[in-house]
Amino acid sequence: MDSRAGTGAPSPWSIWAALLLIYVVWGSTYLAIKLNVETLPPMLSGGVRFLAAGGLLYLLLLARRGRAGTRVSRRELAACVAAGAVLLVGGVGMVMVAETKISSSLAAIIASSVALWIIILRLVSGERLAAATIGAAIVGLGGVALVVLPQAGTHASAVGVLISLGSSISWALGSFVSRRMPLPADPFLTTAVEMLAGGAILLSLGLARGEAGGLDLGAVSARSLGGLAYLAVAGSLVAFSAYVWLLKHVPISKVVTHQYVNPLVAVLLGWAILSERIGPNVLAGAALVVGSIAVVVRRESGSARAAEAATAEAG
Repeated sequence: MDSRAGTGAPSPWSIWAALLLIYVVWGSTYLAIKLNVETLPPMLSGGVRFLAAGGLLYLLLLARRGRAGTRVSRRELAACVAAGAVLLVGGVGMVMVAETKISSSLAAIIASSVALWIIILRLVSGERLAAATIGAAIVGLGGVALVVLPQAGTHASAVGVLISLGSSISWALGSFVSRRMPLPADPFLTTAVEMLAGGAILLSLGLARGEAGGLDLGAVSARSLGGLAYLAVAGSLVAFSAYVWLLKHVPISKVVTHQYVNPLVAVLLGWAILSERIGPNVLAGAALVVGSIAVVVRRESGSARAAEAATAEAG
């Protein structure tokens, strides 16, 4: 795929390649996060994850394009810091904290509600939406409630669920507003700066939270280190770059289709590798969430095609 925005419409194969990448990789990151936080503190390791991935990507861009090709204005830098804080700190870092208290499967199902929160944000912004889209979102949020309400039985689960819900809302907000922010034209430069900013914020929060004091390097397992490496390279460097590229080239309704594939991948991996069990209420809630998102995406895609056809006829 072309690394430069604005050089023409991307080919269908490049769009599907990027979508399949985030479908599979981000679905597996919930397992990797669970392995990571077994023996590593969530915020510190999240900071290392994004600083490593962002630093590597920036160095690659610097080597290829030089200083002139990696320069950002103050306005663009401020936008990258804001987007990195909402997407990476609030959206991803908080998932890492949540998974110290809840299963990877549950975290993934709650995270899949992002597409539904985006519907709410669109309504709040004054956008007119079809009744079918609004109805599907209401059903999907009912599914989220079916998943999370029974988790209030224990304090740890309730806290983890609330953090996970907050992270999904933060990711939705970041995805929604980033399309309107003065970010660098190059999506890969945007990704690098956002990850550096998000990583620095997470590292600072982890230190302020006292995570370094409780870290026993001798007790860190190979599974946790492997999970961290996978998150940094596959989850952040590769998949997040693909996500930012998609946000610039594809309608957001298509980009968020990963939200109904990721939980299926995560639940399967959690069951197969971590022996995580999910109850009937979680399965029912997940079915409502995934089904509602599928309805929203089909409805939105159909509307987009109709609009394109009408524009073509008018032209």
